[in-house]
Amino acid sequence: MENICGYLMKYTNLVTGWQYRFFVLNNDAGLLEYFVNEQSRYLKPRGTLQLAGAVISPSDEDSHTFTVNAASGEQYKLRATDAKERQHWVSRLQICTQHHTEAIGKNNPPLKSRSFSLASQGSINSPGLQRRPSQNAVSFFNVGHHRLPTGKRGPILQPDHLVDVREMMSQAEGQQRDLIRSIECLPVSGHLTSLDQDLLMLKATSMATMNCLNDCFHILQLQHASQQKGSLPAGTTISWLEPKISLSNHFKNGAAQNFPAEINKPASVREEQSIVEPCQLTREPEEINPDEELEDLCDDKEDDLGGVEEQRSVILHLLSQLKLGMDLTRVVLPTFILEKRSLLEMYADFMSHPDLFIAITNGSTPEERMIRFVEYYLTSFHEGRKGAIAKKPYNPIIGETFHCSWRMPKSEVATDGGSNISAHSTSEQITLSKDLEGQAELDYYTVKFVAEQVSHHPPVSGFYAECVERKMCVNAHVWTKSKFLGMSIGVTMVGEGLLSLLEHEEEYTFSLPCAYARSILTVPWVELGGKVNINCAKTGYSASINFHTKPFYGGKLHRVTGEVKQNATNTVVCRVQGEWNSVLEFTYSNGETKYVDLTKLSVTRKRVRPIEKQGPFESRRLWQHVTESLRDGDIDKATEHKRALEERQRNEERLRAETETPWCTKYFIKEGDGWVYHKPLWRAVSSVQTQQMDAN
Repeated sequence: MENICGYLMKYTNLVTGWQYRFFVLNNDAGLLEYFVNEQSRYLKPRGTLQLAGAVISPSDEDSHTFTVNAASGEQYKLRATDAKERQHWVSRLQICTQHHTEAIGKNNPPLKSRSFSLASQGSINSPGLQRRPSQNAVSFFNVGHHRLPTGKRGPILQPDHLVDVREMMSQAEGQQRDLIRSIECLPVSGHLTSLDQDLLMLKATSMATMNCLNDCFHILQLQHASQQKGSLPAGTTISWLEPKISLSNHFKNGAAQNFPAEINKPASVREEQSIVEPCQLTREPEEINPDEELEDLCDDKEDDLGGVEEQRSVILHLLSQLKLGMDLTRVVLPTFILEKRSLLEMYADFMSHPDLFIAITNGSTPEERMIRFVEYYLTSFHEGRKGAIAKKPYNPIIGETFHCSWRMPKSEVATDGGSNISAHSTSEQITLSKDLEGQAELDYYTVKFVAEQVSHHPPVSGFYAECVERKMCVNAHVWTKSKFLGMSIGVTMVGEGLLSLLEHEEEYTFSLPCAYARSILTVPWVELGGKVNINCAKTGYSASINFHTKPFYGGKLHRVTGEVKQNATNTVVCRVQGEWNSVLEFTYSNGETKYVDLTKLSVTRKRVRPIEKQGPFESRRLWQHVTESLRDGDIDKATEHKRALEERQRNEERLRAETETPWCTKYFIKEGDGWVYHKPLWRAVSSVQTQQMDAN
């Protein structure tokens, strides 16, 4: 491996910002060094990073930036001149990192003893627990600043050695659990309490130590796998800290891939990592029959704080490693703060008032339709959040989908002087219904919903809902960006939605507010903030809505204000104020006032296919083991299932990158900067109208 060097921009701090520095990649020593300029490269470097165990990550901010995260915790944020140069640096750094990480495992001699037991080592002052001089970090990992000898293989790691290591780790995990249990059993008051800061730190560091040991065990598995396969050809990329797993056909959108099965995993976890159902893994769009969907009886309440209280040390340890403004997209958060649903299903729950959604198109004037849309928009957030506790939905994996529908009796949808009757003829309605749905008119409206995770980096979700009978649909794509704000976490919803009222030939564009998880060290709660806009170019009506965050002193929680106006005359036709999760007050231009109590607003349950009829990448089936474990209160088991899904996704993504295999979406097509459903209702209606014109 040849050394490379060149100028890169390095982010220094908030004051000085980005600075040009001369970087040198020393492949022999496994070091990344930088100097003030090229002339000073033969002097002492300004900074040095050890690459063994490091993580090199291209940034989502732009096509030029990337980060180098060392095992020591130090991070370099760097920027190349263009995407090609970034790729060159990232590739060379990753190869060097993998080479020296492998060396850690190959140069670590196998452990001999089967009878090792932490319980037999006695107190912390016993000789068995005192560090010998030869057991410092450098000698243990045997990483030096010299070229590794070629043609010489380390000692062969036998399969029974892995069993020995697993046994010792199980004993250590048991000891660590006993330690935490002993600390938590201490009284909350007195000389020595369970809330003692030193004991909290001991709990956090012991947890971090066990996580580190698990990573080391993965290195041993990697060494064993590479020895089993024999010498690897030059240029082969090796996964960092992750065992090889059986990948599903999901990797190549239907093309089978075969890899060695992972060892030492529970059967249920292995099933998650290798879904062998080729017939269901096609990326062809699937038409979901609403008649197969049943009313959803699942009612997962998110008001249990027990898990958060018990795991406070984990939160403290996590927060100690975060920096203000850090992007949390790639940070793995603890399982106990998760909601029992995917983010895709959370988007579906914003449609829990289908009667208000359908009633939008029943407005007799453009002004009334805009007001009705604002009313629906503001009432959707309350049901989208399950309870007052700030918990996080599952991060959807790429290719994950969610389907559901709602049935709403026509008699329960608000009308306006008979405006619920379409301006089109009854025969045209029946023709459209038959062409699109294959059925005659019924006593209820059906609203269908489909969502798909169309991208992993950045994490973009697309969702689409339609009511064929009322000729209306909504298409949106959302990219979530999370940042650490100290005692809060902020989530920015980047994207745009489009509501189409085909009966009136109107389109409404809208955005989404930011969300904040506040008081993450005590009782976390959700707050919305920011300004959103709703516009209809054809009618000239617009709405401006402000979600107010609580000021430091005084003020109400969850306050929202807004107004609807006619752009041409700048006339305000409706004002709104109140709380988005409580009571909203709408004041109209004619002086009338309407109050909407969201806590008493009827909610229509969505209809979902049973899990056994769902595809392997539909949300509820995909996350079913995580959800079941959370319901049972088994956090460890839930974490194991969640980790298995995340490992599979990372391996699939890496292999697609190595083979230059593009990802193909199932239901959404990229158009410009957005994503559009592959069969939107406006195209079907246009096709039907064209056929009718040709027939006439």
